[in-house]
Amino acid sequence: MRTRDWDPGPFARIAAAGVAVACADYRLSGEAHFPAPVDDLRAALRWLGLRAAELDLDMERTVVWGESAGGHLASLLALTQHTGPAPVAAVIWYGPADLTTARGPYDPRSSTTPEALLLGGAPAARPDRAREASPLAHAHPGAPAFLLVHGEEDSMVACSHSRDLAARLDELGAPVHLRTVPGADHGWHGLPSATVEDVFEQSLRFTRRHTRRGASDR
Repeated sequence: MRTRDWDPGPFARIAAAGVAVACADYRLSGEAHFPAPVDDLRAALRWLGLRAAELDLDMERTVVWGESAGGHLASLLALTQHTGPAPVAAVIWYGPADLTTARGPYDPRSSTTPEALLLGGAPAARPDRAREASPLAHAHPGAPAFLLVHGEEDSMVACSHSRDLAARLDELGAPVHLRTVPGADHGWHGLPSATVEDVFEQSLRFTRRHTRRGASDR
């Protein structure tokens, strides 16, 4: 990931813009299968909600932001049901949106892909679970605002994931903006530093817009 060596780092930049940052951990596929990681993130949101007063947080203005596998989970977190305040927006960088369909190098019949490890078996052999783990299947008219950013040359997660999720959200009337980045591979490899900075700044502007008091999702 091209932002790892930034000084100040991306979390510090977000905080400096006036947005509280919580970086939640979750169980990986070697520890537990889906839906465990999404359950962990929901638990993290509940924990923050319980401590919102002491931490001076407004949980009604939560934006989730993730890249790659984290983007996949952030999408699910934004699109699925919550017992407490739901995210008002999501920033997703090159996240998988559909685990049911072959795309680029991904083959749902394989039992060795990261997606198969997440599900506990080949997605094609577990179609119901694969669909449940696919953000595309959870798109709905009341979805929060989405900013989807994806490299057009992504060799790990095909750009069609974000294109199809954006098209579905738009079809349903949900607020969504898609930016595809020419020449960019996974993790923004192949991009000049200035373009990576521009992607980050666009994502930060989107986040700030949706965390302002009185901000509208649409």
